[in-house]
Amino acid sequence: MSLLTGKAAIVPWDFSDHALVALRRTLELVSDPACVHVVYIMQIPVAADPGVMWDMVTEETMEQHSKASFQRLGQRHPEFANLKFVGLFGDPGGAIADYAAEQDAELIVISSHGRTGLTRFMLG
Repeated sequence: MSLLTGKAAIVPWDFSDHALVALRRTLELVSDPACVHVVYIMQIPVAADPGVMWDMVTEETMEQHSKASFQRLGQRHPEFANLKFVGLFGDPGGAIADYAAEQDAELIVISSHGRTGLTRFMLG
């Protein structure tokens, strides 16, 4: 049973096991997997980084590598193969909120760090 009306559901992605769980839970909530937008936020390359200075790292190569990594995940997990994957640059909180507003998203599913007990109390 779907709890969502067909608007976009945003899942911020960091290639962690916790993000994988969040993505699976999101797929349980939506009726159409095409509504799921997996969003990976990358830091803008800094000009002083060696890879940038030697022209080995660009925003384009970073985006290509992140998409290729997600495609490999789709090969291992067929349920993720046709999801919309978006790579963005900037501050994660702002970029996710802006993208959700642009897509008129109904839901943002963010994974936790998996902390429990005292560490969760102290660190969140």
